[in-house]
Amino acid sequence: MTGAGYTLGISAHFHDSAAALVQGDRIIAAAQEERFTRKKADWGFPDHAIRYCLSQLPAGASVAHLAYYEDPGLKVQRILETAREKLPSGARLWPQMIETLRCLAEHLPRQLATVAGDTGRIMFVPHHRSHAASAFYPSPFQEAAVLVLDGVGEYSTTTLWSGDAGGLRAQGEIRFPHSLGLFYSAFTQYCGFKVNSGEYKLMGLAPFGEPQFRTMIRDKLIDIGSDGSFTLNMEYFGFDRDLSTTSPLFEMLFEQPHRRESAPITPFHMNMAASAQAVLEEAVLALATTALHRSGSRNLCLAGGVALNCVANRRLRRDLDGLDGLWIQPAAGDAGGALGAALEVARKGAPARQPVAPDAMAGGFLGPEYSDAEIRRALDDAGLIHEHVPDAADYAARVAQTLAEKQIVGHFHGRMEFGPRALGNRSILADPRGKETLSRVNLSIKFREDWRPFAPIVLADQAATYFEEPTESPYMLLVADLKPAFRGPQAVRKARAQGHHTPMQLQNAITSQFAAVTHVDFSARLQTVDPAMGARAGAILQAFHALTGCPMLLNTSFNVRGEPIICSPKDAIDCFLNTHLDLLAIGGFLVRKSAQPASLREKVGRTRFAAD
Repeated sequence: MTGAGYTLGISAHFHDSAAALVQGDRIIAAAQEERFTRKKADWGFPDHAIRYCLSQLPAGASVAHLAYYEDPGLKVQRILETAREKLPSGARLWPQMIETLRCLAEHLPRQLATVAGDTGRIMFVPHHRSHAASAFYPSPFQEAAVLVLDGVGEYSTTTLWSGDAGGLRAQGEIRFPHSLGLFYSAFTQYCGFKVNSGEYKLMGLAPFGEPQFRTMIRDKLIDIGSDGSFTLNMEYFGFDRDLSTTSPLFEMLFEQPHRRESAPITPFHMNMAASAQAVLEEAVLALATTALHRSGSRNLCLAGGVALNCVANRRLRRDLDGLDGLWIQPAAGDAGGALGAALEVARKGAPARQPVAPDAMAGGFLGPEYSDAEIRRALDDAGLIHEHVPDAADYAARVAQTLAEKQIVGHFHGRMEFGPRALGNRSILADPRGKETLSRVNLSIKFREDWRPFAPIVLADQAATYFEEPTESPYMLLVADLKPAFRGPQAVRKARAQGHHTPMQLQNAITSQFAAVTHVDFSARLQTVDPAMGARAGAILQAFHALTGCPMLLNTSFNVRGEPIICSPKDAIDCFLNTHLDLLAIGGFLVRKSAQPASLREKVGRTRFAAD
């Protein structure tokens, strides 16, 4: 690896490993390792993602620097200090700690050296600086406050920054074990969902309940100052000394044991989710207020895993005094750390940063793409009957017609998205009108809980007609409420009085003109799209609007529970064949399930999928 101008960023060995390639402030490629290995949240060294990123170098070009998204020495120091302080109670963590230390001390140096060739090209960027860089440098702002909220990096769990032409300057820090990310993960586990995976389920469950435990949580579990600084009462948490995020006192406080994954979700769990969400929002709002004040800016950038909480983000957009602009890194978790590390290293010695509108993320479409020739080979290898439709307008019209007939479409086109959200290029699309679509996609295609909400993808120039502010949400990172004109009666209270308490019973009590993408509180995790930007999903949506008068579609990630979003044509074909999708719209081809041989159709639904 010789030459100058290109920087490769890497995140690895904790969760959601990834690689990113930049040239100065220009982002060339970025991808998560899980998409290639098909192992959800793959934390291993991202060999596949690195190979993909390097394949995007121009002919004859090479990488000048390799940037790793953490300081391994500080990470090891914090782990050992925590272990020493918690002896003997932390003994159960020792096997996990030893494995982590082995990765950092033995595997990582060798792996980085293999990629870099010359170890002098390896640079380490602290975890939270990597997050902050991923948020500020691609943003459309000349200057901004930056707020980073996650579980833990080396020591930091929460950091405040100011960013301008001179780079990033630290403005405040909260350290482990006091962490909003781990606070929220504790409630995720308590309500029966997987830590580092099910936090979005807790967020989705919250609107079903009432924040009845908010005062108890504030009194017993977390102390939040007026400036947003906070401390956790570690008597109730266990993540610093145990494999569990909570201690036995947590269960004693709420007088119920942890919910088992297979156990029913009760009103207690709904209220617990609502309470945790309410307290999180209070803390985030206070921290964001302080971030703006200390930086002197009216713009705010967000990163870290907590920044994926789109309900809290909506609270900022609505209630944060003095806020003009809000930009959230779409790959806000650890995957985005690879990008931030690369951008932080690349800016040294480079020309002054020039913000671009709407941002430098290319719509999030930074992953691999495949030619029609490659797609045709994959379809032929699978024995699928397919039709090639070369005309783009005809293609969009045919897919729109299929959607209008209430069929479900798997859509695969162009470059794969970077980050946890499918934004149209690796998406499952459906007509959002009709409550039956919600259950069908959840149970027959995603094979997941029937109450889980779906997001609408909406024409950007139509969003304000149907939704309350905020209505600019290209990365599906904000929640908006459906306007009253499109709602039916709110019948949740009546449903509860009649003895209906499961999430799906309550969801079924809600009526709206867009029932498949309207949550129990009439909110929706909005994605806005401008067809002029060139993404084919936007053209399909535009054609669907012209055909039906409906300017939105249901959009969910093209995968099933427990698996990463698809990457390759083979991934798309496997998902198509193992689910009840009606149409696969892949590259320039249309593949209809009804046109396939009976031997292929009979395989649908036989595969069993892991929990997510």
